[in-house]
Amino acid sequence: MTVSDYPAYHLMQHLERCFDDLMAALDVLATQYATQCPPTWMLSPMADSSPDGFRTALFDVWHQTGQDGRETRNYLGIVVANEALIDAARNVNAAKDALHAGLQKIKSTTPKALSDTKAQLTTRHPDVNQVLRKEGLARLHLKQCWRQLPIADAEVAKVRFAWYQSGRSIKRITVRDAEQKLLRLDTDAPHIKVQLRRLAGLPSEEPLAQVQTQAPLMRANLFFSHPLADGHTRRALNVSMPLFVPNERLGMPDIKAPPAHPQPQRTRATRSDEKLESEAFLPSLRVYRYR
Repeated sequence: MTVSDYPAYHLMQHLERCFDDLMAALDVLATQYATQCPPTWMLSPMADSSPDGFRTALFDVWHQTGQDGRETRNYLGIVVANEALIDAARNVNAAKDALHAGLQKIKSTTPKALSDTKAQLTTRHPDVNQVLRKEGLARLHLKQCWRQLPIADAEVAKVRFAWYQSGRSIKRITVRDAEQKLLRLDTDAPHIKVQLRRLAGLPSEEPLAQVQTQAPLMRANLFFSHPLADGHTRRALNVSMPLFVPNERLGMPDIKAPPAHPQPQRTRATRSDEKLESEAFLPSLRVYRYR
C-alpha cells in the first residue's frame, strides 16, 4: 500500500466502525422494544408490530432483486415510547448520521474507493452470511441505512397521516448543459435530432429547468398535547419508519390513517403561479422552459 492509499484506507476503517456502531445501536433498540412490548400501531402491509417484525424493519438495509436504488421500503406506524426507548432511538439516529458523514467524506475525497467501501460494509453485518444466501440481498441500500427514525418532540394528542405526492426536484441548467446531455444520448435517433434543433433555436442565456418527480412521501402531522417551548402546537414530518412518540402517560394518540397506497392520479390543482411550462421542452431530459 502506497502512502497515497493511506487516507482512503483510514477513512474506510472509520466507516467500518461507524457501520458496526449502527448495527449495535439497532440491536439495542430492537432488544429494548422486545423487552418492553410498548403500544404500537402499524400501517404498512409489510410492517409487523411483533418484536421480530420490528427488528426486521430496523435491519432492512438491503437491496432486493430489481429494486430501484431511489426507492425505499417503508415501515409506517407509531410506537408509544418511554424515555429509555426514545434514548435508544436517538442513539440509532446519531449512528446513522455518523455513517452518512463517513460515506460523504469518502465520496468527496476518494470517490474511486466508494464502490469498494460499500462492498466491504456488507461483511460487517452480524448475520451477513445468512443474509447473503437469500436471493437479491447482496448489496447495501444506503438510503435505508441512514434514513432517520422520526421522534416527536413532546407528547402528541393526534397524528394525521397523509400522502404527499406532488414533490419535485427542480435543477436549473443552461442551454449548453442541456446540449451536452443530449449529445451523450443516441444522436442518430429522430427524437433526439428534433430536440437538438429545438434547443438550437433558444438564446444561449435562457435558463432551463430539469425536473425529477419525487416518489410519494408519507407526511405525519403531529398535534402536541401542549405548546412547545417555541410556541408551536403542531409539526409536520416526512416519515418512512415508525414514529416514536413520548406518550407513555397518555397512551396511543388519536390517529387518522391514510390509504395504504397513494392515489394513482394527482389530486391537487396546478398552482396559478406555476413557473414552468406544462409540457416538457426536451422530453428525453425532463427539461422545461420557464414561463
